[in-house]
Amino acid sequence: MAKDIVTCAEAVSDIADGMSVMIGGFGGAGSPVELIGALIARFRETGHPRDLTVINNNAGNGTVGIAGMIAAGMVRKIICSFPRSAYPQAFTEAYKAGRIELELVPQGTLAERIRAGGAGIPAFYTPTSYGTELAAGKPVAEFEGRPYVQERWLKADVALVKAELADEAGNLTYHGAARNFGPIMCMAAALSIVQAREILPPGTLDPEQIITPGIFVDRLVRVEAPVQEEVLVRAEAATAAGENG
Repeated sequence: MAKDIVTCAEAVSDIADGMSVMIGGFGGAGSPVELIGALIARFRETGHPRDLTVINNNAGNGTVGIAGMIAAGMVRKIICSFPRSAYPQAFTEAYKAGRIELELVPQGTLAERIRAGGAGIPAFYTPTSYGTELAAGKPVAEFEGRPYVQERWLKADVALVKAELADEAGNLTYHGAARNFGPIMCMAAALSIVQAREILPPGTLDPEQIITPGIFVDRLVRVEAPVQEEVLVRAEAATAAGENG
């Protein structure tokens, strides 16, 4: 089935206040910079969406990408495994000021919670976090003499994902490490929005190379020359250094 092929602005136009948004990426690898930028631009123009729950591996760098969302005041809560980064000022300032809530999740547990959400598995057990503050209040069971902590699935209203190639049916491939959380986020979200460098006719992609089947994708955006988040962060840092020099 052919998917909607739209602009970045159109793709994010109905993301509403209070929604949960999964955003692909491991640091800058696989970060859908252009989709995030369109969401921030909409917020600056209209004041919406706000009070978002963002689910990602980290809390962003500098004031671009997810960090830009936090700096703009769009994010009420972030669920991630690595809130600190090379340039964590946006999250750090918001957290210290009490403007953002943090749910810290071990990285493997985060991935499995998302995968479970996409697979329809409401809960699972893992030894990770047992005996720590992260396990407080969670059920614990013993298997083969070892304690395991119950973790719940993680789903979202929307996923923003960066792919390398897509076809018009929504089948996706990824470039190297940019694959990371994208495939499982597409499965775990009610609405999956994907930016891809090329969108090809159906049947063009080698079926053996398809990572995400089109059934998990709803909207496609062609971004022929996507910007790497690290490039924007370095430029921002260089500008700040020049101003302070």
